[in-house]
Amino acid sequence: MKYFKKTVVLLLTVILLAVFFNYPKLNIIAGYAAKNTASSVFLADRSLAFTDSTDNNFSPINLASNYINQAEKFATSSAFGLLTRKAIYREGLGAVLSLKKSDQTANYKTPKRAKADLNTAFPYGSANPKDSLFKEVNYTLLNNAITAMFEPENKTRAVVVVYKNHIIAEKYAEGFTKDSKILGWSMTKSITGTIFGILQSRGLLNVQDKAPIAAWKDDERSAITIHNLLQMNSGLEWDENYNEISDATKMLFLERDMTQQQIHKPLAGKPNQSWNYSSGTTNLLSRILRQQFKNHQDYLDFWYTELIDKIGMSSMTIETDLAGNYVGSSYAWATPRDWAKFGLLYLHKGNWNGAQIFNASWVDYATTPTPTSDGWYGAQFWLNAGNRFPDVPKNMFAANGYQGQNVYIFPDNDLVIVRMGLSKNADENEFMSHVLSSINAR
Repeated sequence: MKYFKKTVVLLLTVILLAVFFNYPKLNIIAGYAAKNTASSVFLADRSLAFTDSTDNNFSPINLASNYINQAEKFATSSAFGLLTRKAIYREGLGAVLSLKKSDQTANYKTPKRAKADLNTAFPYGSANPKDSLFKEVNYTLLNNAITAMFEPENKTRAVVVVYKNHIIAEKYAEGFTKDSKILGWSMTKSITGTIFGILQSRGLLNVQDKAPIAAWKDDERSAITIHNLLQMNSGLEWDENYNEISDATKMLFLERDMTQQQIHKPLAGKPNQSWNYSSGTTNLLSRILRQQFKNHQDYLDFWYTELIDKIGMSSMTIETDLAGNYVGSSYAWATPRDWAKFGLLYLHKGNWNGAQIFNASWVDYATTPTPTSDGWYGAQFWLNAGNRFPDVPKNMFAANGYQGQNVYIFPDNDLVIVRMGLSKNADENEFMSHVLSSINAR
């Protein structure tokens, strides 16, 4: 009996210690699951069962138990019954993790949106594209390349190929259609960078100016420019790790104001000499953007009136944090076709059906390699200048996101490819090279 009691005490001690040391991880697990569930169900119109079996079905997020309240539009997720997080949905702003009870009933400003153009064909409207057939395209090769991307291990959800402004191939996984909104994750960074391009093109700011952060004015961080932040080359300390408790996970799942965390980081290197990928930096850029407007409403509206709705990305929603900042690092949702429109805007150097959204020179700026990035990164875009994809043109550039969200832009080929999925297992180089081979193949 004495031996049994000792065993029970030891077992309980081990359990308590395990909970104590892993409690922060439980917070992130439950937070991720609640936020993702609320966005998937209320913003993307998926069922809870579908969300659990797809979006949340990976370790350790699949350890959480998820519930939704349709009437009040919130989701809760519990990690082993030890910790529960709630995410609330706000129309026009998306979902956000609640940090106190009053968050659910607070009043939130929402962006003004234009009505979707349901009469004009893609890409300049949201109606179905016109039929097209190009003699130079080998559709058998093209469809074979796309089919390979939908092998189970690749976990691809959508592929859209746009050539000369026409969709020449399109395929969706079971449960997804052309109308399905999919989270772009860090493709949102390229949207954020584009807002700077619009303001720069209008002479409303200069990206070469010092970053307007009061907390830095009296120390060595005062040398950091907006340009350094756009290129992820500020030298600021940041840990971008989604598998552990890190700066990135704490920001996304524990913070009310996601623009603050990077501000308080010290320099770990020198500005313009220390490339370091940082979602905190992009959310700081969202804060700097907010400072450019007279009021919060103007900040919320501008992203839609001057970019998103202006090029007909009517399905897109960029979610905000509890402080009202766009989470410019991570949280833009849109259909694959609308993500393709964003790629076309850059393919056409900022010109959209005759209207110049930003100067053509902004594309050159955004695709200039960041020092010390080995040719991988520009200003909120990923590059192939370093020949990361050897069978793809070096001037290809892309908006990329977590778990394999991609908008690939090919300036020399009049081509945009969108691929969205739940895994980066796919061979991107092979896929892109096979699509390219299918053009001018006859």
